[in-house]
Amino acid sequence: MPAHPLTGFAVRQAVEQAASVHLGRPWSSKDFVDLDDLASHRSGIFQGESISVFAKLATDPLGRERFVAELEGLTLIHDRAGVTTPTPVGSGTITVSGSVVLLFEALSERRPETRSMSDWRSIGSTLARVHQIQGEHFGLHFDGFYGPLRQQNGVLNGGNWTDFFVQRRLIPMVRSAVESGSLPEELQRGIEAIISRMDSLSGPDPHPTLLHGDAQQHNFVSTDTGAAIIDPAPYFGHPEMDLAQIDVYNPVPGAVFDAYREVARIDSGFDERRELWRLWCYLAAVTVEQSTPFGRRMFRRLSNAVNRYQ
Repeated sequence: MPAHPLTGFAVRQAVEQAASVHLGRPWSSKDFVDLDDLASHRSGIFQGESISVFAKLATDPLGRERFVAELEGLTLIHDRAGVTTPTPVGSGTITVSGSVVLLFEALSERRPETRSMSDWRSIGSTLARVHQIQGEHFGLHFDGFYGPLRQQNGVLNGGNWTDFFVQRRLIPMVRSAVESGSLPEELQRGIEAIISRMDSLSGPDPHPTLLHGDAQQHNFVSTDTGAAIIDPAPYFGHPEMDLAQIDVYNPVPGAVFDAYREVARIDSGFDERRELWRLWCYLAAVTVEQSTPFGRRMFRRLSNAVNRYQ
């Protein structure tokens, strides 16, 4: 089996140097844990004394921009909502041989399959704490990324939530799916029909609320002190967007939503709108993963959702 790209001499040396500067004393890695099965990037943990270092590698031209947006998003959520996020090592990024590596102090976590009911409840209550933060407009002052795809967050002057969802989420993602060759014309017309009816489908207009932005369950880390947030794509939007993503790919116990409701309200019409908000998740998945079994499964779910609402 080929060696993990993060374990090469140059990368390991650069990680150890960054961690040493971060701690103000020499630090060295004793072992490496491969986490590729839990992430969309090549990633792992360099284990050492006092701290271990989580590292994520990007070799594409947008890697640095994507990692900077991730760091900004984590800072925003931590500072505004006071929830736990990983601590960057130094500036949070290093460059090695033209590749960019994102570095955090590793969290002591339980793998998703071993979560207790208390862990699941902490995910719900942590998300609700984020949703307590409100803004003046839908959007954000910087753009982000949803997976490898750009996420447009620019504020629409005078726009309501429906306008933002259509102009900044659905239309750009439809365009990406069409350009990738993964969206048949018939399905595109179905989504356009939904867009024409969006005002009647989207329910009460919410107040702009701080969102995780990619709140699938694997973007919460379960620790002994509660849930920590990772891999956000934040903006101010509709809290139902996050609620729809919690179980978009894998089911979660009802305790997640029970704990959320102890802090924040969920509108009675959410269940009817859940698949509406997932349209852009499905579009992103078929754009990026069109030829994989996962991509084909998301294509079927996209088709079903379009048939439901058009």
